[in-house]
Amino acid sequence: MPGSKSRSSAAQKSSEPEPVAPATVLDEIVSDIGPKVAGLRKAQKLSLQQLATKSDVSAAAIHKIERNGMVPTITTLLKLANALGVPVSYFVQEQELHPEPVHHTPVTQRRQVYTPHRGLRLDSVSGSYRQFQAAAAIASMKPGAHSGEKNLRHPGEELVYVLSGAARFTVGGQEFVLNKGDSLHWSGDLPHTWENCGDTKAELVWVVLRGN
Repeated sequence: MPGSKSRSSAAQKSSEPEPVAPATVLDEIVSDIGPKVAGLRKAQKLSLQQLATKSDVSAAAIHKIERNGMVPTITTLLKLANALGVPVSYFVQEQELHPEPVHHTPVTQRRQVYTPHRGLRLDSVSGSYRQFQAAAAIASMKPGAHSGEKNLRHPGEELVYVLSGAARFTVGGQEFVLNKGDSLHWSGDLPHTWENCGDTKAELVWVVLRGN
């Protein structure tokens, strides 16, 4: 259902640019850290506990890092790099991509995308944002999750489609409450915010189109 046209005070607090979900090139680089740690650990046939002992990083922390549930500090990365025998730059350098005109994402192999927003989980359903012009994710918003007090603003476009629950988006001063089956498409340079305005988890298909 289309939302009302009322003004949102939160949307007027600031128009300073911030990173936006679901994906940016920087977010994708951060999201690669976990799989790189897991890949090296498994290649060296180390258990979580063995790597924990070798690196002086707890097994629980390593598990969270590998699942992109936690962004490691530089100190933690240095410890893991030393234990795994690679330079710390290995974890943050961009990977050289081979041409990939078609990308298939089985439901069991969705990659969790890093996001700084609490209560929001993003599972990628698209190819690399460094290669393709669009990125898409299944977004899960916990009740009360929101984008923060500052407006989001960036080049490109965004499109959301609600699978379940309800979410409120304020775009360019207009407020839209989206329920199951509703969608919203807007230019990313318009100041915008989002929040789960319901009592249950909201799930959305969230697409970002890269700007020139």
